[in-house]
Amino acid sequence: MIITVTPNPSIDRTIAVDDLRAGQVHRATSSRIDPGGKGINVSRALTAQDSPTLALAPLGGPEGHLLGELLATAGVAHRPIDVGGSVRMNVAVVEPNGTTTKLNEPGPVLSDGEAQALLAATADAAVGATWVLGSGSLPPGAPTNWYADLVAAARDRGTRVAIDSSGAPMAAALAACPTLIKPNLDELAELVGRPLTVLGEVVDAAYELVEEGIALVYVSLGADGAIVVGNDVLAYARATITAPLSSVGAGDCLLAGVLDALAHGADPVGALRQGVLWGAAAVTLPGSRVPTPEDLIGIPVQVDAHLDRSLALAG
Repeated sequence: MIITVTPNPSIDRTIAVDDLRAGQVHRATSSRIDPGGKGINVSRALTAQDSPTLALAPLGGPEGHLLGELLATAGVAHRPIDVGGSVRMNVAVVEPNGTTTKLNEPGPVLSDGEAQALLAATADAAVGATWVLGSGSLPPGAPTNWYADLVAAARDRGTRVAIDSSGAPMAAALAACPTLIKPNLDELAELVGRPLTVLGEVVDAAYELVEEGIALVYVSLGADGAIVVGNDVLAYARATITAPLSSVGAGDCLLAGVLDALAHGADPVGALRQGVLWGAAAVTLPGSRVPTPEDLIGIPVQVDAHLDRSLALAG
């Protein structure tokens, strides 16, 4: 069982337009709503692949009720934590070439009691789980060290823990040494405090985090693929998608593939291959849809242990 914790969930509305122009009126060609938030997206992807998961999230207000209904309809096992504020609504505008513009609301303010209730629920669910994932931004009111406390709670219960966040909460979590982290290129650059423009710089930055006690660092690089770095582990993987529809949630699907593979005994490089496959499949789907097993068919993934350190990254 993979437990996902999403402190700041959302309802994601995806709107497709022919061409986004600032200051202009647009007519949408299509729209859809999906359960959102990085951890919830991971649980959705796992559920679509029949991998056991439980999603924990604070759900409040009318939007929280709707989010619970959307999760139930998608068959995602979830445990809501009641809060006073309403779940946020995020909007993604997608153009035909896959370019995505996102507008994310901040989310409800969590009281100290609500933040502690979510942490307590996580600690309870961690018992016997294969992984606990803390993912996404923290809502207003949650302490910066909340993810660090999650790492400690999961580790105390003998469970491996992964973190996928950014900014000060991610930096605080690193000090607690989670088993695995999955920054994207910008988030990794933020963690090490310098720009990263070629693959070799990404590898060196990831190794710095491994030296600080992180067992596995998976870095998602968008269309450039992903890498995994660990003690005696280094690999790069990529899948070429010629007709992308939406990149929304693709990194979350990549992480879901990684955790599922590791939970089933795969080595870190095998997990990278599966993660890139799931992430690439997500890009072929509209909105923030997650791939089913059928969506994975026919997508070749190239894995290389001998990296071209000079490879320029699109960013």
